[in-house]
Amino acid sequence: MARETSFPLRLLDGYRAFVNGALPRQQLRYRELADEGQKPETMIVACCDSRAAPEVIFDSIPGEVFVLRNVANLVPPYEPDGAYHSTSAALEFAVQALKVKNIVVMGHARCGGVNAALSPADKPLSPGDFIGKWMDLLRPAAEKVSRYDSMTAGERNTALERIAIRHSIENLRSFPCVKILEDKGRLALHGAWFDIATGELWIMDPASGDFVRPNIQPADNGSSL
Repeated sequence: MARETSFPLRLLDGYRAFVNGALPRQQLRYRELADEGQKPETMIVACCDSRAAPEVIFDSIPGEVFVLRNVANLVPPYEPDGAYHSTSAALEFAVQALKVKNIVVMGHARCGGVNAALSPADKPLSPGDFIGKWMDLLRPAAEKVSRYDSMTAGERNTALERIAIRHSIENLRSFPCVKILEDKGRLALHGAWFDIATGELWIMDPASGDFVRPNIQPADNGSSL
């Protein structure tokens, strides 16, 4: 008799579907990954928002992308001060150990962390105010955007979401290992922004910083209007 568990039933149902579907199809790959280790070529710095999962958006297979998720997909500046830096640790591992060739900073629409940065007067969620302190990384930019009275709240959110991506890319370059490899042409930095409502992906132009939609034609599913 199976033992009762308080583990979320939805997750168990999902695992059952995985065991009966994706796992048999990917069994050989999982075994290779277990024996040989991971060799992803791309690292993605994404938000921990459950609506914007990079593996789903980019239809990736196991071992293909190295994903780091935190509130508002932020990269802090290089600060070897002896404190705990999970984002910096993951970045160091991806660049120095895995030797990824690309780093993508992917933001998204309706980001709660960005909204928190634009509303600093709101009551903190906890005495520690961890989100508030984390979003201090964006405070100078947030204060500027907040003064744009001609923009709606949604427009200000979108503006800061995209500014945050550019800001994180600049912070990436403060890490010596990143800057050296980028200058040698062995590492490329990219920005992207995902619209949850429409599913649109916008790519940052590396020269101008503008976000543009890639020219991707939808697949013909054989249906007709």
